[in-house]
Amino acid sequence: MTSIEGSDAPATLLSPTLAETQDHVAAAVERGDLVTVFGRCTVEYDGRASSHLGPGDRLVVLKPDGTALVHTEEGHQPVNWQPPGATLTTAMRDDELLVRSERTTPDEALVVAFERVAQASAFDVTDANDLSLSGTEEDLRQRILDDPALVEPGFRPLATERETPAGAVDIYGTDADGTTTVVELKRRRVGPDAVGQLSRYVDALERELHAAAAVRGILVAPSVTERARRLLAENGLEFVSLEP
Repeated sequence: MTSIEGSDAPATLLSPTLAETQDHVAAAVERGDLVTVFGRCTVEYDGRASSHLGPGDRLVVLKPDGTALVHTEEGHQPVNWQPPGATLTTAMRDDELLVRSERTTPDEALVVAFERVAQASAFDVTDANDLSLSGTEEDLRQRILDDPALVEPGFRPLATERETPAGAVDIYGTDADGTTTVVELKRRRVGPDAVGQLSRYVDALERELHAAAAVRGILVAPSVTERARRLLAENGLEFVSLEP
């Protein structure tokens, strides 16, 4: 093992044993540090669904708020993750180091089992600055109200925040044929939850208007996941890619 430390440098272990890594990570989590561990591991998730990721070299990031992220060599999205509020623990099992992230609401667990570790680092991170946002959902709404053809030619907005039994629709309008059209806005890449939300709005309006009423649902966002794209197609909903 090689240790790199300094007044301005993170506490870093290079090629540590699994026991050394466990002590290092456990102490860092207790202090409230941001932790990174890179090594060969498997990943198991059990909760709302179950998944298994076989052996591979991955980067695990553990944040002071309980967030846990598992990254591979591709893409910017983690392949597995747990949101803030999860409990982070470590343990040894035979010849493996287990890094475990658990939540009770809902009941779910993410377990990363390391067979070897190349590097483990702990960072005492403090960031008191609030994120200055540009490109909000309101910006996206205004873009469409200024130029409704961004949704599609002939789209005519009639109301914003139009109430339905399922909640408020971002933009309510009609298409070129006069068909009622619901537009749900998202400022960033979205997944299945956004599709479910749009589907509930469409169903609520179909019940509210009359049995024979046709209601179109269009999700507007910069991008969607592949699973969300499949759900859109399965539910007869549409997608328009648009940045705020």
